[in-house]
Amino acid sequence: MNREACLNEIEPGQTAVVKELLSDGSIRRRLLDIGLVEGTLVECVGRSPGGDPSAYLIRGAVIAIRSEDSTRITIHEQR
Repeated sequence: MNREACLNEIEPGQTAVVKELLSDGSIRRRLLDIGLVEGTLVECVGRSPGGDPSAYLIRGAVIAIRSEDSTRITIHEQR
């Protein structure tokens, strides 16, 4: 079953598909530049020891995204 959530809610090892970017400004531009667009498959591959940021596998590259930014990315969680 799929459910809608924010990117920061998935745990290491889980995957999700990007639904929408709610960010604006320069962070939106950066996320779009790395290929984080609607329909992109994203896998959480880990979290820093303090829990923020989290690392995500996006189109073959591992990218760290801060929690405050990942809450602005809606996803369809894959179970």
